[in-house]
Amino acid sequence: MSTTSPEQTSSPAAQGHPQRWLILGVICLAQLTVLLDNTVLNVAIPSLTRELHAATSDIQWMINAYSLVQSGLLLTAGSAADRYGRKKMLVAGLALFGIGSLAAALADSTGQLIAARAGMGVGGALLLTTTLAVAMQIFAPAEHPKAIGIWSAVNALGFAIGPLIGGFMLNHFWWGAIFLINLPVALLGLVAVLVLVPESKNPRGDRPDLLGALLSTIGMTALVYAIISGPAHGWTSARVLVTAAVAVVVLALFALYESRIPYPMLDLHFFRDRRFTGAVAGAVLITFGMGGALFLLTQHLQFVLGYGPLEAGLRTAPLALTVVALNFTGLAARWTTRLGTPVAIGLGMVLMSGGLVSIAMLASGGYGGTLLGLLLIGAGCAIANPAMAHAIMSAIPPAKAGVGAGINGTLAEFGNGLGVAVLGAVLNSRFAAVSLPGALAAAVSAAEKKEVTDAFSAGLRTSQLVGAVAVLLGGLLAAALLRRAERADSGVVVAH
Repeated sequence: MSTTSPEQTSSPAAQGHPQRWLILGVICLAQLTVLLDNTVLNVAIPSLTRELHAATSDIQWMINAYSLVQSGLLLTAGSAADRYGRKKMLVAGLALFGIGSLAAALADSTGQLIAARAGMGVGGALLLTTTLAVAMQIFAPAEHPKAIGIWSAVNALGFAIGPLIGGFMLNHFWWGAIFLINLPVALLGLVAVLVLVPESKNPRGDRPDLLGALLSTIGMTALVYAIISGPAHGWTSARVLVTAAVAVVVLALFALYESRIPYPMLDLHFFRDRRFTGAVAGAVLITFGMGGALFLLTQHLQFVLGYGPLEAGLRTAPLALTVVALNFTGLAARWTTRLGTPVAIGLGMVLMSGGLVSIAMLASGGYGGTLLGLLLIGAGCAIANPAMAHAIMSAIPPAKAGVGAGINGTLAEFGNGLGVAVLGAVLNSRFAAVSLPGALAAAVSAAEKKEVTDAFSAGLRTSQLVGAVAVLLGGLLAAALLRRAERADSGVVVAH
């Protein structure tokens, strides 16, 4: 008897859509724009401070409004895409992102820019969840690893070229230009999606889970805000403790509510699947170690080795270029197929951990040790990240692909924010000064300045090593759980 779902029969996914590679190019272009705006604003901070008279708190909100809204809405956006149509949500995401970008470019006050960035975050959440969900629908299962590899490579590319594009635009135009460049991409994406992308959605037409969406959004937003606020306001401050308490209570209510309704937004039975649990555990630890370590690396390049923002961006590019090269050529996908998902994830994260150790132990001697570390991390990312995303998505029914993409994105946001916060706290525990520039300004002699930079370098080294351990543990845990899941699945098949 056939077990094909209604969605599979109505979708070309069983054979692969005839224009699937062109469609993948379109959705990756949309994805790239969203990812650029996670990092592009960082290089514009001096211009915004000067031209909008922005205070430090204003700058923090300009950056965080985007990531807070985006991460808070990822699960809700993925659920909406499954229920109402992934093409519809992709169109809505592009339109909102384009409108928000125009509003940001034309803003003449900090409040207007913060509001525009929040609007862009709504569009970004819709785009991040629907692009991966659509990719899962238009490709045959045999092609999923390569398609997800290309999707992951675009993620890495966005990380690398955000500061470069921002620096180039600011050297030639005013700060609003960094948002205007989104408009032609959003417009091109809208036309291409309307013409090329097929509609797909959950054929069961589940009823809207409005309360679940509200609880998820409030809980995730509060959690990310607590993590973001911790380093600046202190982990024991009232702001952080109250926000964290709200997050815990609301997310507990969300889990309780979702377990009791017939049409949940997030089916908690997913967590009984060992493949899903293994991939989730690995994804959190990998982004924890990577997000925190790379956040520290940019400081090392600028504060210790003395590079400017654009130069530092160029010197982190080998990481992304390695990911792009291995994924676009299909090499990483072939290795994953040959090795199997558990071994591929384990190998990838061992390479990444080795790269972080290389940066920690060799970076003080110049850029050579950093370059070796970046190349190792890039190779590890190229193998582990697509395998992890594929493990999560393949453990979820095709009808729930949007929710799967939302979970994948939420884990990345959560792990990244937690990594920055915790590894930043490790650095602060070793480097007691409020900031390196402040400590250097207070130092009188060259010897004192060297003591300050040496203390900062030691703190960075310890933090990078903590990140390396987290990534290694994540790889071993994910590989072990996924291997157990494969053995259990093969046992079921044999017993059949």
